[in-house]
Amino acid sequence: MSKVTLRRKKIGKGRIALYLDIYPPVPNPDTGAMTRKNYLKIYVYEKPRTELERLHNKETMELAETIRSRRQLEVQNKRFGFLSARMMNGDFIEFFESQKERRNGTNLENWRMAVSYFKSFAGDKVLFPQLNETFSEEYADYLLSAPGIGRFGRSISRNTAVSYFAKYKATLKAAFKKGLLAVNLGEIIDSISPKDTHREFLFQDEIQLLANTPCRSEIVKRACLFSILTGLRFSDINTLTWSELKGVRGNYFIQFLIDKTGSAEFMPISDQAYDLLGQPSQGKVFTGLKYGQVDYILPEWIKDAGISKHLTFHCFRHTFATLQLLFGTDIVTVSKLLGHKDLKTTMIYVKIVDKLKRDASHRIKLVIDGDLIPI
Repeated sequence: MSKVTLRRKKIGKGRIALYLDIYPPVPNPDTGAMTRKNYLKIYVYEKPRTELERLHNKETMELAETIRSRRQLEVQNKRFGFLSARMMNGDFIEFFESQKERRNGTNLENWRMAVSYFKSFAGDKVLFPQLNETFSEEYADYLLSAPGIGRFGRSISRNTAVSYFAKYKATLKAAFKKGLLAVNLGEIIDSISPKDTHREFLFQDEIQLLANTPCRSEIVKRACLFSILTGLRFSDINTLTWSELKGVRGNYFIQFLIDKTGSAEFMPISDQAYDLLGQPSQGKVFTGLKYGQVDYILPEWIKDAGISKHLTFHCFRHTFATLQLLFGTDIVTVSKLLGHKDLKTTMIYVKIVDKLKRDASHRIKLVIDGDLIPI
């Protein structure tokens, strides 16, 4: 089995570059050549002189170890996309444009508008590593907000949003086939439904019912409850490693590596959420978790808990967002906890909470002089 080791190399001016040594070497996905060194493009000070330099070294080494752990998992699973220059430097919008040029007639105009709406959301350049489930979900929500960027500024219909997002998904699938994406993102993300669908979620008492109900798979139960307490997606939970978990009781957090900037982002989690993870170890936290398990175990568990709702794993993220807002957490904080790029995406949950409050306002009633008087 290949082993990934963190190593150092002096680069001058009192600095030491950090790189990963992969042994035995693995094939580069672009050239096929066997590759051993993977430079991280980060450095530490050889002899830190100030408190700031010492802090820089500490945080950089933690970041490097997080990357090393992730690379170890990728190498073990024979996923070598992190070595691909095409994936790291390729422009998705340029590829989207090339897919458009393959069309003709009316279809060409539809693709032209699909590309235009994507650029209005993402800008003129998007590198392949920036594409993920979060990004795609936010783009879907952007289209559903019915923007109008055409000549007449008219808002687009839901069916038009469905069409434009389908072209985005088709382009993702094509990029994966050409080796430009490490995962088939076009297959993973959900399509936009032609009809406005209700975002299902659980109330506090229903969450308690779930927690009290035995589940056929302990790892599925722990992953679902962890999503409710943190708002993390299945993909985030499934790839979570012990090296990303930091802190002490009362101050636990997850340290994420942001691929685009190479910086670290911190997400606080509760002690209760941390306790769901089990005994600290090495590698992945939820070892052996498969989405297929959730598909057939979750409905049975929901039914046994006496809950009559159609729930998917993603509904637990909706539960987290809705209850946070319902319990008074401000929208900016919730948006940051969910990892939303745009506050408009989080506004979807505000609408849900507003409706719940309106409904609740009509539930308390008084009988005055024989008449039922609502408060």
